[in-house]
Amino acid sequence: MTLPPVLAQLLMPDRRSVIFACKGVLAMALALYVAMYLQLERPYWALISAMFLQIRPESGLVIEKALCQIFGSVAGGAVGILILAFLSDYPLLALGCLTVWIGFNSAAASMVHNINYIYAFAMAGMTAGLVVIVVMVDASTVDSEAIFAVARARISEISIGAVCAMLVSQLVWPVTVKDNLRFHARTAINRTLEYLALELDPGSSRAQRRECTDSILETLVVVSDDSSAAVYEGPEGPGRGRAASLLCNRILSLLAVVQILGRFRREHAEQVSPAFAGLLAILRRRLRGIAEADGYGESYRLAQGLRRELAALCADWEGESAIVSRLSQTAVEMVADLVVVLRAYNALQHRDRTLLNAPSLKTHRDPLIGAVNGFRTAAVFAIGAFVWIQTASPAATMLMILPVVFSVMFARFSMLALSSILPRLLVGVVVAIPVALIFGLGLLSRGSGDFEVLVLVLAGPYFVGLLMLASQPTLPYGLGFSVSFTIITQPGNNIILDAAAAASTALGLFVGIGILFWVFRLLSPPDSQLLQRRLIHSTARDLKDLGSREQPEDWFNGRMGERLLRLANYDLAGGSGTRHMTDLGFTGLNLGHVSVRLRRLIRNHRSPAVDRWLGEWQEVLSETYLKSSRGELYPRFREVSGRLLEAIHDAGEPGRQTVIIEGLLERLTLTLERTAREIADNSPGRFAGWAGKTADPQ
Repeated sequence: MTLPPVLAQLLMPDRRSVIFACKGVLAMALALYVAMYLQLERPYWALISAMFLQIRPESGLVIEKALCQIFGSVAGGAVGILILAFLSDYPLLALGCLTVWIGFNSAAASMVHNINYIYAFAMAGMTAGLVVIVVMVDASTVDSEAIFAVARARISEISIGAVCAMLVSQLVWPVTVKDNLRFHARTAINRTLEYLALELDPGSSRAQRRECTDSILETLVVVSDDSSAAVYEGPEGPGRGRAASLLCNRILSLLAVVQILGRFRREHAEQVSPAFAGLLAILRRRLRGIAEADGYGESYRLAQGLRRELAALCADWEGESAIVSRLSQTAVEMVADLVVVLRAYNALQHRDRTLLNAPSLKTHRDPLIGAVNGFRTAAVFAIGAFVWIQTASPAATMLMILPVVFSVMFARFSMLALSSILPRLLVGVVVAIPVALIFGLGLLSRGSGDFEVLVLVLAGPYFVGLLMLASQPTLPYGLGFSVSFTIITQPGNNIILDAAAAASTALGLFVGIGILFWVFRLLSPPDSQLLQRRLIHSTARDLKDLGSREQPEDWFNGRMGERLLRLANYDLAGGSGTRHMTDLGFTGLNLGHVSVRLRRLIRNHRSPAVDRWLGEWQEVLSETYLKSSRGELYPRFREVSGRLLEAIHDAGEPGRQTVIIEGLLERLTLTLERTAREIADNSPGRFAGWAGKTADPQ
């Protein structure tokens, strides 16, 4: 019999979860002690601060989140002071400015992927809200000294929690980002090797290949996000961060290159010569051998041997077609990228100063998504402010604080993910209410109010909440329970055991999370098809700008990583069986790599005419990609490719290099025409009459 996730986590936790909960309780107890010792007004905010840092317990990530939390709190406190300094006599205007600030932070959080940076924006919005609201609750004490004291207290409470959590993370059962990076990097490499073999296997299915690429992209984004925290783990940390970025970058190159080989074999089998088929068979067998090798050293040796073997095979070929000559060179380049990937993996453990640096995967920033998320969070705060103004209830202040924090933190989640996260968060809040009122306040009312009594009473509920935080499926329950329990009991030096006030606060929390849930349901992000189209347009713009970049391949890989994952997620969320938008994203990645390789190939054939036609060719490539994504053929691409090839022939002596260039241009033309046909065939109503525009060259 399989237990539900919550019961399994509570009744049969693994060792990692128990250690995680013990470290969390210790960090929260230390934060509470320091805040009480310093006689801060609301020590429970130090508890909440320490609690949020437990979500990812690795030392580097905790340090990064602590710094982000402190920086965000300072920025939010400064904004709160500015709002009150100019608008303390105009409360509605002050609340209006605060609403704009919170909306701005939510929109900005949508433009980053790293959860720690998102948390910094959440803290900036929450701290400004705390400063303004706490001062406005007691308007009779509004003066510059009181405003600064409130801001200093809020920043101090949050900073103490962050520092205490950071110390415990470093000193007690430390867990490093390095170990996670190596685990996820190894997973990504193994899945990539599996995918390379699948692409080269004529019998593999599209579903198998898509499942593999989805897994690879998800893992690469995790590696890229964690790489920024590796810099905080000793003198070798920055080197590990660079190695992780290089690994992600080169794996994307592998995905792009192997798809060129696989698609050519599937779509144009008649052009595959016996020699090239033999090369692909050797490549597939050797890749499986590398995947099964015992350890890095053996894998690296086999990859180096494969590169030399393929290069020797290609050197002996004669009489092969232009496109086959080019694709054989592509296979050699792919293995060279694999060698770099293996070296980057080794550098995650051992320093390698010879590795080149590569940019990390960039977050795709869509202003439309940012505007929607900013407006949604501002609406959540405005509703809470309206209730507070109408009721003047202190409990209503909770409607303007925690729902805003959760709204910013969840801004980047899809509605599919939020539909399961928010209900579980609400369940955690509901469970926390009776536990806090009956267990927490009931026991605290019998104690002396000393720190030791507080710890004894609170340790049990916090241990349970942290156990749930330790597991991904139960994390929303633990977050809702732990935060709500803290807000209702409000432990500190002068704890007020008022059941009515606690019940009112609990009701405010429940209503606030309920408002958050319905606002997210009613103000959903734009249609996924629109967002996918915007991703394709962004890819087309990058294709157009590719020639003006210093390291075009690395730059393009960095921008395409998360973009591809988004396209795949939108396809999955929309229930698309064809997954054509995901295929379009990978086609864009292929086109970028091929255009970069074209520029390398013509280095010895440059002339004013070549440069002129190359610039026009890059623009037409971008336009043709967009038209293909709509199921339209664009004959001008063949025309401009022919003009470019003529200019290259005129600029230098014909040779093997020009034959390879000719094959490259022909392969690109076939890819774009095939893409247009597939899109049109699956959208016959939208592209009626397409077939009559241009005859199929095949």
